[in-house]
Amino acid sequence: MSTTPERTAEVAADLAPYLESWLEHQRRRSRVPGVQAAVRVGDRVVLDTALGAADVSTGAPLTTGHLFRIASHSKTFTATAVLQLVEAGRLRLDDPIAALVPAMAGTGLADVTVRELLGHQGGVVRDGRDNDHWQLLQPFPDEQRLTGIAVDEGVVLERNEHFKYSNIGYSLLGLAIEAVTGTGYGAHVQAAVVDRLGLADTGPDWDPARAVEHAAGHTGLLDGEDTRLTVPHVDTRAMAAATGFFSTARDLTTFGAAHFTGDTTLLTEASKRLMRRPESEIRAHGGDPRYYGLGMDLRTVGERRLVGHSGGYPGHITRTWIDPEGRLVVSVLTNAVDGPADVLARGLVALLDLALAAPEDADRPPAAELQRYTGRFANLWGVTDVALLGGRLVLLHPAAAEPTEDHAELTVVDPDTLRLETVPGFGSPGETVDYEWADDGTVARVRIGGISAWPLEVFRAGRAAQVAR
Repeated sequence: MSTTPERTAEVAADLAPYLESWLEHQRRRSRVPGVQAAVRVGDRVVLDTALGAADVSTGAPLTTGHLFRIASHSKTFTATAVLQLVEAGRLRLDDPIAALVPAMAGTGLADVTVRELLGHQGGVVRDGRDNDHWQLLQPFPDEQRLTGIAVDEGVVLERNEHFKYSNIGYSLLGLAIEAVTGTGYGAHVQAAVVDRLGLADTGPDWDPARAVEHAAGHTGLLDGEDTRLTVPHVDTRAMAAATGFFSTARDLTTFGAAHFTGDTTLLTEASKRLMRRPESEIRAHGGDPRYYGLGMDLRTVGERRLVGHSGGYPGHITRTWIDPEGRLVVSVLTNAVDGPADVLARGLVALLDLALAAPEDADRPPAAELQRYTGRFANLWGVTDVALLGGRLVLLHPAAAEPTEDHAELTVVDPDTLRLETVPGFGSPGETVDYEWADDGTVARVRIGGISAWPLEVFRAGRAAQVAR
């Protein structure tokens, strides 16, 4: 797929209503209270939406201005701040942590380097033997408790033995930043990263003064039938460098754009390449490998090499993916502990890429003529979309976690008939999609490969009668 950011932005802007519709369908199926999402291409925000509720106990609607706890996204902010200090010559990646955090002197972690902590190669305990702060049974560690965990429980593996994700390790990097700058972690990253980008709705930890702006967190559906309860926000204290940040989807796309190739607002090209270069291979039990850089998760999706981070905070699950070369950022924030943020973010990327795959010079009817065939149709077997992607009609299954996986392109046979493309498949390739129209010109019924489906709300209204046999 070869495209320019300008074309990507145009296609994404045209696609935005369908992307929002797909997100809402996924949100409702997952029974997630709220989803906030944004898509940026270059300097253009092509989608900025909020769906569902900010708080199920009040029914307050979610807005694009609601703040979310973005948890481990904090690591990318922390890594950015560390690389800035490296560029300034104020610390080195091969500095041992004991040289920066004196409490580590003489301990098993003393020689672990800044780089090893950034890449989760220090062998450091993840959160400590007692980390019930993650379910609000106790406060998050203060500095004394944090260094106590690192001293007494810190060493789990040898350095560079395996990728071993560690919130304790990143919290120590927060203390290192404080030692180097003589400023509190929060104050430093606020000035060096957040304020430099003008992120008015982003900050390094819980701010009680902005409590009313936060979307409530919610418990998970343990067996699919639970009632969700709200989860209060708390201060992450000495672990802010690992998990404290709050933000919005829109602000996160601005931060992500600062990691585009060619943008030097925060870091040089050399530092950005270092952050997104595979530092660790993560492979277990014969599965496909995953990769992690310095403060960034790495993933290849199609032709895109994505970087970014997820976040898991009590009540919120979040994900941001950045394509530095394609100048694309997708951020999805959910306010439930089982929210499918990563699935939704990757789905948005996949739908956009499917739209971009349409040839620009193809001989097809104008989009305005094709629009009449689009819609969300349902029958006893589920929901099917006919969507306009990149100027051509595509049949999709919006309930699928990977909505483009079993898509089929459609061509116009006559004003009442489309034809499914002829490809190998278990559906009805090569067969027709036949439309019946209401008096007002809208779709009354469609037969997809011979089986009837109706606009979603029409089928919902008639379903009980259909099965009352």
